[in-house]
Amino acid sequence: MQNARFPRHGWVGLALIAAAWPLNWFLPGLRTHILFFPLWLGYALTVDALAYRRRGASLLTQNPRAYAMLFVISAPAWWLFEALNLRTQNWHYLGREHFTALQYGVLATFSFSTVMPAVFGAAEWMASFAWVQRFARGPVVRPTPRLLWGAFIGGWLMLAALLLWPRYAFPFLWLAVYFILEPLNAWLGNRTLLEFTARGDWRPVAALWAGVWFTAFFWECWNYYAYPKWVYHVPFVGFLHIFEMPALGYFGYWPFALELFALYHLVAGFFGGKRTDYLTRFLLPE
Repeated sequence: MQNARFPRHGWVGLALIAAAWPLNWFLPGLRTHILFFPLWLGYALTVDALAYRRRGASLLTQNPRAYAMLFVISAPAWWLFEALNLRTQNWHYLGREHFTALQYGVLATFSFSTVMPAVFGAAEWMASFAWVQRFARGPVVRPTPRLLWGAFIGGWLMLAALLLWPRYAFPFLWLAVYFILEPLNAWLGNRTLLEFTARGDWRPVAALWAGVWFTAFFWECWNYYAYPKWVYHVPFVGFLHIFEMPALGYFGYWPFALELFALYHLVAGFFGGKRTDYLTRFLLPE
């Protein structure tokens, strides 16, 4: 690890947060539909800059074009979960009624575009800490044909259960996509997390989990006084809320981070980036 100067884009990110956060919380009336993107762009730039400060390199500084593509891939990735939520109805948006379908679609797409840059940026920062090194030696999980086929079939069964019995199978929303896509990425020759667990290296997983939890805190915190905002309706676990989210719901962020990783590499594979190490090399401590 090396300590570098805090880069210029980090100061831009902090300035965006400083301006958008109080306006998002305290400006009267509708405001979050306009402020969500600059607030979360600021977050993404800030965590990327924190990673650069600790490592002397970051996702943005090493490949700006690929970093920009994270925003492009992120929006349709989150729309997938919005589509699944049509069945589970685990969350909805207060204030949605103020927008036409076209307005909502455009504004939501801009907001959803920040999900991957935020999570992956926080994960690369977390990967720079020494505690992640403890996960370099862990259980060996190899991508054997039996495991890949078992995960793939299991993922489709989870998805079927989710659609048939959404009240009871709603947790599968945060599992099915990964179980389907990780084997698919392996068969297509794309990057997978199983490449690392095959040698007992769980550092990328640990970095993703830490990064998504750090990001989740701010997602839920900044949402609390926002408008429009999301609220949850989760069966059986709707107690002990931390902001709007039930406490147990935060564990859903862990598989969600893995799903984002798999979705990114699936799309990157279609555009010639089958063996890209753009993300994976930044999810390992130097």
